[in-house]
Amino acid sequence: MRERSKLLLVDGMALLFRAFYATAPTGQFMINDRGVPTNGVQGFLRHLLLAIQSRHPSHVAVCWDMGKKTFRHDLFDGYKANRSIPPVEMIPQFDLARQMTEALQIPNIGLEGYEADDCIGTVAKKMQEEADVAIVTGDRDLLQLLDRHIGVDLLQKGYGNYRSYTMRAFTAKYGITPRQFIDVKALMGDSSDGYPGVRGIGEKTAVKLIKQFGGIDAMLDHLDLLPGGQKKKIASDVRMLHLSRELAEIHCNIPVDLSMDEASFDGIPESFVKQVTDHGMQMVKHDLIRIKWDRNMDSSSGTSV
Repeated sequence: MRERSKLLLVDGMALLFRAFYATAPTGQFMINDRGVPTNGVQGFLRHLLLAIQSRHPSHVAVCWDMGKKTFRHDLFDGYKANRSIPPVEMIPQFDLARQMTEALQIPNIGLEGYEADDCIGTVAKKMQEEADVAIVTGDRDLLQLLDRHIGVDLLQKGYGNYRSYTMRAFTAKYGITPRQFIDVKALMGDSSDGYPGVRGIGEKTAVKLIKQFGGIDAMLDHLDLLPGGQKKKIASDVRMLHLSRELAEIHCNIPVDLSMDEASFDGIPESFVKQVTDHGMQMVKHDLIRIKWDRNMDSSSGTSV
């Protein structure tokens, strides 16, 4: 029986922002000789390389947000309206991160009008029959994608630390299915994404309600079974509840495509090592030496490892 492929899908934007803000508050922007800040990119690459090292994927792809507006902004003016514009030190790092990913011969995936989450969901669902898919992210929203042959690794503090979920582990912990997590998000809202859900309903209550009724529609059909306070809150916010569900659900059928050939990963090319050196990325260079992936450092022959 042929061994299944292992596809690593990386939430590039989540990792890049996490890495940037890990050092930005102390002013450590890691500006190179060209005057370009690299702290976010170096941290992103560390996360990516460590994920590759620990998961040994046969295939890798990185997904990105493309542009400021998506279909969710069209649905709700307040979507992510509470987020400030990226700091000036962050701006040049978006393109540089994608450039360094390309140097690794890893495909960048993104589509205007959609988020990286939608790209990840679409690719993961398309590939799950032929590959074991591991999603690396810092965003709990992606837990709704858990399925057969699809796992999610949530980044924890530091590098290389994850809280890993399978569909079975998620259900055992929360008592609901990954798909039901969308309804939980609709009820509790998301302050980071700027949609309120039902005001006054937190995560614990939302999980309890979805456990009890199975979903939002059944809950709305049986509002009389709820305590007066909960009933009043939900009944007065039904429109926002439905809208919040639309905003919370990841779209898994958007027009992006990825072939297994495109995503095939054969190791670290020397062209990547050269770009690491050219851009003065000392932290990444140190990691390459530590994990013995930089052939230039040990004078070995060959183009990749």
